[in-house]
Amino acid sequence: MVKNTRKYPRYVSLKGFLSFFILHELSIQKRSGDELAKRIGKRKGTSLTPGTIYPALKRLRKHKLVNFDRQGRKKQYYLTTEGRRELRGLYAALSGCFSGLKSKIRT
Repeated sequence: MVKNTRKYPRYVSLKGFLSFFILHELSIQKRSGDELAKRIGKRKGTSLTPGTIYPALKRLRKHKLVNFDRQGRKKQYYLTTEGRRELRGLYAALSGCFSGLKSKIRT
């Protein structure tokens, strides 16, 4: 049996990039769910609905990767220390996935 010795990323898989994009955007600054939906939707060339973004935020909160401050009726989400560690792990995983890819692509 092979033991997984990699600590991060622990909670976010690379199957879908929504959680990664959320963590990345929150590493830049605090954002509301609506702001995240607009920014990530623009990046993906589509529009995201609250039904897409808020379940992902809830899952990230459950794993203590993000938290929020309330400003009036709006919640401003931000990365926790654990969220920053997770994001660094995701950056490393992506870098590892794509580091040798350029030499394999034929133009």
